[in-house]
Amino acid sequence: MGLFILRRVGVMILTALCLTFVVFFMTNLYPNLEKLAKTQGNFRMTDEAVASWLEKGGYLQSTPKKYAEWLGVVPSYRYTDANGKVTGRCIDPGVAPEDAPNYCGILQGYWGWSTVFKDEVASIIGTRLGLTGKLMLFVMLLMVPTALIVGVLAGMREGSRTDRTLSSVSIITTATPEYVSGVIFIALLASTRYGLSPMLAEWGLIEGKTLFKGTATAAMENADFNNFFLPVLTISLYGMGYIARMTRASMAEVMTAQYIRTARLKGVSFRNIVMKHALRNALIAPFTVIMLQIPWLLNGVVIVETLFNYKGFGWTLVQAASNNDIELLLGVSVVSVVVVLITQLISDIGYVFLNPRIRIS
Repeated sequence: MGLFILRRVGVMILTALCLTFVVFFMTNLYPNLEKLAKTQGNFRMTDEAVASWLEKGGYLQSTPKKYAEWLGVVPSYRYTDANGKVTGRCIDPGVAPEDAPNYCGILQGYWGWSTVFKDEVASIIGTRLGLTGKLMLFVMLLMVPTALIVGVLAGMREGSRTDRTLSSVSIITTATPEYVSGVIFIALLASTRYGLSPMLAEWGLIEGKTLFKGTATAAMENADFNNFFLPVLTISLYGMGYIARMTRASMAEVMTAQYIRTARLKGVSFRNIVMKHALRNALIAPFTVIMLQIPWLLNGVVIVETLFNYKGFGWTLVQAASNNDIELLLGVSVVSVVVVLITQLISDIGYVFLNPRIRIS
């Protein structure tokens, strides 16, 4: 197992380097750099002024050199102007160049400076990632148990009316995009003019004008059922159907296995067959799917966070991409890649423990 983990970690590091280099190359294409120069300087800058600005920032170096500086494995670029003033990535305002470090990249804990939020990228990502982590926690608490229950109930008796009903519901939830279900929930439950809220308010069954809030901005500081339920429900329904379908297929396959038939012939109750014999084996395949929901949630909440104005990790990704914030976009990509690779590693290790028949060569 130790050799397997070491091998996988080595592959993860190589994969992370390749993926981050691709993102670095795409974000540092000259049109993006030209747009960055004009955004930070003046939109009426001439081509010569743009080239001068980019040269001062070290953007005109070769891509491998800039990538190595961004990682922190080679000394950072420094520029000396005509007056002898030295500037560079590692030199902060008010710090003498000779006192500044030569290396300042990801490996040294320096993620760069956001040109949109005017703050350190590491600080921004830490704050936004915490907000999305809170959203993901509540989504997983609602989505996973519900999906497993629906999948197990549907797969226990394949072809029954219960199976057909639950399978249809699962397909509908998965086929409905988040931007559609989110808008529907807002119209039905968070509108003061349409849906259920006006009727419930008129009957005196709810306090206030709406059953839920159509925005989750307040949930960033103080999340409660009223302002946090709709975004959680919107994301949960979309992912729940996929997990339920996988669980149903796995459960249906296990229920037709030979050892299940033997247990039935021995007179074991149907409940004991499901709980003691079928359930554990049926959850092996859905476990991998559940683990893969974590990176999907991290990057897939972009629509929901934007729709409900919840300024988390996905919202930050939209802001970085739309405003050409290169350093922030690179930081977001690093976190996304690391989360995907770590969850895949945990999924593989957990799959080995759940299924003793698997042998690592």
